[in-house]
Amino acid sequence: MNGASLIRTYATAQNVGGRSAQCDATAVRTAPTGARAYVLLDGIGSSRAVRDWTRRAAASLARAAARRGDAEAGLRATYAAYAADPNRQDPYARAYMPSAAAVVAVTVPGKPLSVAWAGDSRAYLLRDGIAFRLTQDHNLRRVYPPTASHDGGNRNRITSYLGSSRTDEEVRELRDHPAIETATAELTRGSRLLLASDGAYEPLADAGHDLFTELDGEPLARTVRRFVDLAVTTARTQLPPDEHQYVDNATALLADLA
Repeated sequence: MNGASLIRTYATAQNVGGRSAQCDATAVRTAPTGARAYVLLDGIGSSRAVRDWTRRAAASLARAAARRGDAEAGLRATYAAYAADPNRQDPYARAYMPSAAAVVAVTVPGKPLSVAWAGDSRAYLLRDGIAFRLTQDHNLRRVYPPTASHDGGNRNRITSYLGSSRTDEEVRELRDHPAIETATAELTRGSRLLLASDGAYEPLADAGHDLFTELDGEPLARTVRRFVDLAVTTARTQLPPDEHQYVDNATALLADLA
């Protein structure tokens, strides 16, 4: 199932790829203060249960971040709420519970953009002809970088996620990074925000596409639709036909911020 939506100054698009269910989700919420939260979750797994949970979690995170006017505060509150579930404290029960890589960005009038994440969904700020990456992936490739003699860790094994009960200290001890990380960026005229799941950015990055060029178009809805469809098409070309079922969901949110 493919879908796209345009609401004012942002648009989202999804392509299911070869999976049985679309388990990514986006959400946008605006508080009475004018703070607006943009959220993208990449659900882990491919089932209706993961799909439904991810949609609810995305909406919950967007509300929390918009209400607090800060990406980190919103993600930490949502992360803590899920971590407090007794079932998620049990490592055996937790393994069967839905979870997702999460990234959230918040704009507040007169303030820098704030970004927070847990997992390998990414945020980019597009301006001045360049796609500036704001996030660092939480995956084994980061923990074990490639060397001249080794390919590095598996980038598809994420090391932090929404739905985990591990604290910053526990994740740092295991993976050398906290459970949640943050960034800020000044907004200038023409700034455009991209949130993307790994199914959207990985195939294009691997193929050498320039993200700014792919996303510097109008209208937003058509631009982001082309982006996710190109990601899936590119991923398919990298696999034999009998492996097309492994092509990941691709989801992106594109927003004009200033």
